Amino acid sequence: MPKVQLAADAAPGRGGRPRRVASSLAEINVVPLVDVMLVLLIIFMITAPMIQRGIDVNLPVARRAAQISGERVFVSVPLAYRQNHIVYLGDEPIRVEILRERIRQQMERRSDKQVYLRGDGGVQLQELMDITDRLKDAGVETVGIVAKMPGER
Repeated sequence: MPKVQLAADAAPGRGGRPRRVASSLAEINVVPLVDVMLVLLIIFMITAPMIQRGIDVNLPVARRAAQISGERVFVSVPLAYRQNHIVYLGDEPIRVEILRERIRQQMERRSDKQVYLRGDGGVQLQELMDITDRLKDAGVETVGIVAKMPGER
């Protein structure tokens, strides 16, 4: 709070010189700083979920699709697979030529040798079958094809 000082020769009435205000640098007002920080916190809390984005795969729809629980190995085949021959092992993009070795390394540590294949709806069945063959060559016992329920995003 600023301190009010009266001039030494002025009377404390209407006449005389006006009052001087001396501000102290030791008193910093923290309320605006806290307000700004809270607004920034709210902005980051709202935008953080929007930043996280996965791979765009338009899954086919099945009426009897079931939820997958637990830690699973996912191989995603995007629509751009025809041009660049890149699939995603989890969230990591890898070339299809390396897929067999990478899956083999992961299956050595696991007791359940299951892989779930997520293919874009526009990918041809032959391309999915080629990837399934590569997975089977790598030692995968079961290849599941992931679909989504009607109306699910």
